[in-house]
Amino acid sequence: MQIVIADKSHSIYAEIICETIELAAQVRGTGIAKRKPEYIITKMENGNAVIALEGDKFAGFCYIEAWGHGKFVANSGLIVHPDFRNLGLAKQIKQVIFNHSRTKFPDAKVFSITTGLAVMKLNSDLGYKPVTFSELTDDQSFWKGCQTCKNYDVLTRTEQKMCLCTGMLFDPKANDNKPNKEVKENVFKRLKKIKQNLFLKKDKNVK
Repeated sequence: MQIVIADKSHSIYAEIICETIELAAQVRGTGIAKRKPEYIITKMENGNAVIALEGDKFAGFCYIEAWGHGKFVANSGLIVHPDFRNLGLAKQIKQVIFNHSRTKFPDAKVFSITTGLAVMKLNSDLGYKPVTFSELTDDQSFWKGCQTCKNYDVLTRTEQKMCLCTGMLFDPKANDNKPNKEVKENVFKRLKKIKQNLFLKKDKNVK
């Protein structure tokens, strides 16, 4: 298995990457934005993505987005092909894209919004801390990217203050970025359940 910085030679995988992301969104039901092949190719050409390959077969992918003139970066679109799941590949990809982000944007705050419990745990292991959305980028281009998520109405209803996603942030200038190994997945499960009960209950009352 190879995990490398993607370039234009990997554009042949753009279609299957988008298909894998869309399928994962359907299965998960929340919290993952759709992307077009052209967008993925641009990330590859700019050196802002990593790809995992088993020979010539696509195994996984993740890309970098920069916001607020480089003050913030996000590692987005983390996906592993179904044939390569449950092998620890997501963790390896996350580590590579995080290191790449820190190299390309050493002064930027690295953030994530996700409903995925596994991603929350990976972020925590890298030193991310849960934060409110107000501590993330205010670049509206980023938040517009959430429009393809089925929970976008929650984000707009709360005036962009919260959603089913959890915001997490790695601040390179903070003194407490040590990996938080003791955080267990059930902590994030509890947080996710609270949010689902809050917003889904509201939706039922509206109907």
